[in-house]
Amino acid sequence: MNTKQRYFIELSFVGTHYHGWQIQKNAHSVQAELNAALSTLLQEEIATLGAGRTDTGVHAKQFFAHFDSIKHGTKEELTRWAFQLNCMLPKDIAILRIFPVDTDAHARFDAVSRTYKYVITQKKDPFMEEFACYLYGPLDMKKMNEAAATLKNYTDFSCFSKSRTQVKTNECTITHAEWKLDKNKQLIFTITANRFLRNMVRAIVGTLVDIGQGKLEIEDLHRIIEGKKRSAAGESMPACGLYLMEIKYPHSIVN
Repeated sequence: MNTKQRYFIELSFVGTHYHGWQIQKNAHSVQAELNAALSTLLQEEIATLGAGRTDTGVHAKQFFAHFDSIKHGTKEELTRWAFQLNCMLPKDIAILRIFPVDTDAHARFDAVSRTYKYVITQKKDPFMEEFACYLYGPLDMKKMNEAAATLKNYTDFSCFSKSRTQVKTNECTITHAEWKLDKNKQLIFTITANRFLRNMVRAIVGTLVDIGQGKLEIEDLHRIIEGKKRSAAGESMPACGLYLMEIKYPHSIVN
């Protein structure tokens, strides 16, 4: 009996035309595209398992999935597989590399941290329409950063989670949360945590923007988090400005 080899596949995608990573009924997903291309290439039924979900329209600069195959590809063959997949897949999905891992390596459960960024532009730019959120008016970035820093003092983020999600806990450990102004005068929010809840980053950004606009005070953020009610937090920001930037694994898996 031929033992299957487990592989990690690193990819990036523009999420504009997809209902997120995960396969859903009557929806266009990145996972479905990848499964179909891999199954055709390897001539066997391939089912990938991703590092997590992404919402409709969210982009990923770095994403990982794993899959098992009866084929044991050499380093040269894996490079060729990546090239062939890139020829087969739509132009908004790119395979970066494929590499073998231990049979118990898991793209979702072995991830130790994830980093997202959210991009806000305050100048209307048709070329950024699908890649940033256009927000007119002044924002107090100092207050937004003070509020962002307080997120690290909490672990229960029920107030920023979509309701009726199938997760066992709303506990997350945030290690970094910061706003910066880049050279193009875009406001970039970067946040890192061990895990994220569905819709969490966009809800956090919406709440921080309310603080930056003077609709909420920093003290209100404490009340919102401690109250654990989604209705008390700010509105979710549009998906177009959100990017999954990096997923980190133990060095033994990804190096």
